[in-house]
This record gives sequence, structure tokens and C-alpha cells, in this order.
Amino acid sequence: MRLLLVWVLNACALLAVAYLMPGIHVTSFWSALIAAAVLGVVNTLVRPVLVLLTLPVSVLTLGLFLFVLNGLLFWAAGSVLDGFKVDGFWVAVFGAILYGIIGYLLSMLIPAKGKG
Repeated sequence: MRLLLVWVLNACALLAVAYLMPGIHVTSFWSALIAAAVLGVVNTLVRPVLVLLTLPVSVLTLGLFLFVLNGLLFWAAGSVLDGFKVDGFWVAVFGAILYGIIGYLLSMLIPAKGKG
């Protein structure tokens, strides 16, 4: 049940990012749900492999390359899905940062496992 709630809250976070950033477009709530699911799968399966492969660059840039990596994955998800569109690379980087912040803040609304 918690996973479904986090998924819906991430879709709401994606809608909020689309509202706040002019270069990110989400056509409907269903598109936001699909995009949130795809972003979750990409961040769970693809991102750790890419972080490992780009570890030397991340060390050289003191971890700042991870922002670029998050933006690229956000942009890739926007280019694959129909109802979710990201206009450019820098829009994707700042959108990914904003999506992470809003998603984190919304997930704080869910009580911790075993506390309620």
C-alpha cells in the first residue's frame, strides 16, 4: 500500500514540476502516473549501473556529475513517453532536481513503516 501511495505522490510531484517549470509538459494525471512509474524503474535499475560506470567522472567533479546523470535520465524518460515531454537538457537537469525535492517533501507526509 505504501508503494502505491509513494507512486501517486511522485505523480503529483511530476505535475507540480510541470506547473512550475515552463519546459516540462505533462498532458494528464495518467501520463504523470506512467512517467512516475518509468522514472522509478529507471532510477532503480539503470541509474546504479550508470553511477558505477561514471564513477571516475563523479569523483573528479566531486559528485556534481550526478546532477547531469539525473538530468539525462529525466530527459530520456521524457523522450520515450508520449504524455511527458522535456524541452531540453538544462530544463531536464533543473526539473530532475525540483522533482527530487518535491518528491522528498511529499514522501515525508507518509508515516514511517511500523509507526502507524
